[in-house]
Amino acid sequence: MTARRPLHEAAVPGAGEPAPAAQVPPFGFSRLLIVVTGSASAVGLPQWLSWLRQEYPGLTVRVVMSRSAERFVTPMSLGLRLQEDVEIDAWEECRRARHVEYAEWAEAVLVYPATFHFTARLALGLADTPVLLALQCTDALVALAPSLPPGGLDSPAFRSHWATLAARLNVVLVPPDQGYSLTTGREDGWVPPPLTEALRRLEDRRTERERERERARRAVAGGPLAADEPAAHEWTTGHPAAPADGARA
Repeated sequence: MTARRPLHEAAVPGAGEPAPAAQVPPFGFSRLLIVVTGSASAVGLPQWLSWLRQEYPGLTVRVVMSRSAERFVTPMSLGLRLQEDVEIDAWEECRRARHVEYAEWAEAVLVYPATFHFTARLALGLADTPVLLALQCTDALVALAPSLPPGGLDSPAFRSHWATLAARLNVVLVPPDQGYSLTTGREDGWVPPPLTEALRRLEDRRTERERERERARRAVAGGPLAADEPAAHEWTTGHPAAPADGARA
């Protein structure tokens, strides 16, 4: 019988420790919108926000959280790290067109953690909150780092939503890691990887997108292509495919 992990050790599933300076990835964005949804993995976010401010002093971060996320982390605990208010993702909290503001302001969006429910709503095209409407309309890169219960990654419904989002050119999927479930007491849950992995994937997609746009400008101008550049139809989205049967993302 495996001893149950103490609650204080299990309270931050998948959050990891902020990376040492040598592991801080380059990040070419200046405005990042972080969306927090209702998973226990959200409890590690205050520490990551402090780390972001320290390692990326030129980065402006805004945070929006769902009502269900308030069960795991408070707006004040996040806002203190940002030194600004954290908004709740609900229409009744709006006094302005926040969906338009989010879509135009953000250079990149990171949903960390992204619950099964939020992932499904985004994949289905729902727009019943300011954040969801913004994400359905924005051209900014949108990264999702899922947090799933035991069996969630193998769910046919989740795999279908994952594949749908993988087809969107501005979506960056961040596969979860296998981790500790607070409910079962086993390593059968799925948790977001350290936030550094999400930043790395966003940066990789940003540089790929810049190359694609530069290639398109050259094609319009009739300029020469580098010998190792693929033809236009050979560019891919750079997204991971939906997990194969029996495989893990």
